[in-house]
Amino acid sequence: MRVIIQRVSSASVAIQNKVYNSIEKGLLVFVGFEESDSKDDIQWISKKIIDLRIFSDSDGKMNLSVQEIQGELLVISQFTLFASTKKGNRPSFIRSAKPEIAIPLYESFLVELALLHSTTIKTGIFGADMQVSLINDGPVTISIDSKNRE
Repeated sequence: MRVIIQRVSSASVAIQNKVYNSIEKGLLVFVGFEESDSKDDIQWISKKIIDLRIFSDSDGKMNLSVQEIQGELLVISQFTLFASTKKGNRPSFIRSAKPEIAIPLYESFLVELALLHSTTIKTGIFGADMQVSLINDGPVTISIDSKNRE
């Protein structure tokens, strides 16, 4: 399981040229799954996202979590996070979980985040053609892989 987390002052997702969901200050989370992902991966990454101290405190230091600032979450499914560019110039997505596996994992991920976070989790639509807009605050962008827990 991989996530790309961006600290944002605002973000939105549009589907068929209409805004589907939007947030103000918080985290935009792109998430991708591979077939070997499990409940353990979901729980570990969910807790990491909620507890990650990447918002500024009163001294301007990154010392507060999204929970502490009562920030919002916008979660977007993105199978391309497992793109392999090892051969040639056309990415391979062979490691990305197929929808029949990825959709239940995605839904479990949303449930886990909701259990840990005090505000509504906003999303796009799994598998839809989406246009994501954001204002990256900082910029702060962090990549986390549940199989490489550095």
